[in-house]
Amino acid sequence: MKNTLQAGVTRQVSVPIDASRTIDFLGEQLRVYATPALVRDFEVLCRELLLEHCDSGEDSVGTGICISHTGATLLGMNVALRAEVTAIDRRLVKFALSAHDGVESVSAGEHTRAVVEVEKLRTRLAAKAAAAKAS
Repeated sequence: MKNTLQAGVTRQVSVPIDASRTIDFLGEQLRVYATPALVRDFEVLCRELLLEHCDSGEDSVGTGICISHTGATLLGMNVALRAEVTAIDRRLVKFALSAHDGVESVSAGEHTRAVVEVEKLRTRLAAKAAAAKAS
């Protein structure tokens, strides 16, 4: 990991809320941003921020997330997602998260990611797959 990653580093993106990001179980009139899609979008945002500060062969994996989802963002709206690095402990990076849809705040929370060496992870998961197949 590069020394450019420090507390206070931020990244923000605007996400268009299309049908694939909405719930459908309440009918077409009540299609709103689904919480699982919001979680995924936060994870992608944080990963992209980290990739700017990773060395070759590094990536990151999520290790925890805790968010509120307090506002309904309608199909067709845009939501501004923001992530700020709040702490770094060796390879563990913590983020403060927020989301606003132009009308109201719709989410806040925290996310933690671990920076990993991809080859080491690949080797570890291959060993786990072999162990699972053997059992």
